[in-house]
Amino acid sequence: MAGAQTLRKRYAHRLFTRLLTDPATTMATDTRTRLPTVVLAWSLSVLGGCGVDQSPSAGNAAKASQQDVPVVLVSVQRRNVPVSVEGIGNVEAIASVAVKSRVDGQIVKVAFADGDDVKPGQLLFEIDRRPALAQLRQAEARLASDLALLAQARAQDARYQDLLQQRFISADGYQQYKTRLDSALANVEADRAAVDGARLQLEYCTIRAPIVGRAGRILIQQGNLVKANDSEALVVIKQLTPIFVNFSVPEHYLAQVRSADAAVVTVVGSDADGQAVQTSGTLAFVDNAVDPATGTIKLRASVANRDAGLWPGQFVRAVLALSEQAGALVVPVDAVQTGPKGSYVFVVDAEGKAQRREVEVARTAGADAVLASGLAEGEQVVVDGQSRLVPGSPVLVRDGTRQGS
Repeated sequence: MAGAQTLRKRYAHRLFTRLLTDPATTMATDTRTRLPTVVLAWSLSVLGGCGVDQSPSAGNAAKASQQDVPVVLVSVQRRNVPVSVEGIGNVEAIASVAVKSRVDGQIVKVAFADGDDVKPGQLLFEIDRRPALAQLRQAEARLASDLALLAQARAQDARYQDLLQQRFISADGYQQYKTRLDSALANVEADRAAVDGARLQLEYCTIRAPIVGRAGRILIQQGNLVKANDSEALVVIKQLTPIFVNFSVPEHYLAQVRSADAAVVTVVGSDADGQAVQTSGTLAFVDNAVDPATGTIKLRASVANRDAGLWPGQFVRAVLALSEQAGALVVPVDAVQTGPKGSYVFVVDAEGKAQRREVEVARTAGADAVLASGLAEGEQVVVDGQSRLVPGSPVLVRDGTRQGS
């Protein structure tokens, strides 16, 4: 083939030179005949050269197609795989209290700092106690006065009761002393209630933490005047341990969710470096109605959150385990490719060559693809290096992190 191309090239070169240099040929040949001949000779020269230049490239391509392709292999495995449903969840504090003042007055002390962990009964704020203390003393003085009147009324009632029995006074005359005694008793009870109320107002001047949790930012600082049950809270305390994770799943999972008592919920968040942080909890609540707008059912998981890794308002992935599929065929998700006809993988046969195999993926479970058909247990599939493979390509197995996984 190469020799014929060389001969054609030499013949075309000689013909092209003769036509241009031989005067007899130039004069004897008609212009209309000579021009096509020149063009033909030039074309043969070019085509001959192209044929010679391209033959090595074709040989290189054929040689490259036989080169081994480095790949990483994994074995098709059969194992138990959990059946789960996943949703986007939102973390919510199990308890949140907006601390407000129950009395009017000036804040004279703030006993904690922004973001402190607090315990029930811990001192948070102190309101000026002097007005409440004055009201308490006034109530106690009124009680003492009415107790003196009560003692007098009782003495008069006893004396006039003896006179009534001796018939020195009439029954109507005795009744007015009996009424004074009853009135004195009522006044004393009212005074005692007033004293209790004044003591309670004095107690309200000391504001303590109602729950265990973490305090937020102090919203009203020391020195400010506050009103009883004002619209603005002094501080908000949120309980972080345990904590709730609210999420939703499609309604067609409702029957499975209801049958999964105390199901395990895996919660996946992220840390400050963006790395996945995983914890687990239990299903604590299933809503009593399906949301007609979204076709989902609202769920809630309770997570211990002992390390405070979850934070109120944070978005996480919630994975609810419904059941377990026994003996499922699984391969890494990265081994499955998508083509015009659907999903496929590259299987390495006994001769060490890659063959394309169509597969049917039933579902994915984390980093694994659960297969419905297409592969058998123990077959070797390519998990890395597929981009350079064609059916029949020889492979060179190299070590990889997933080898044998």
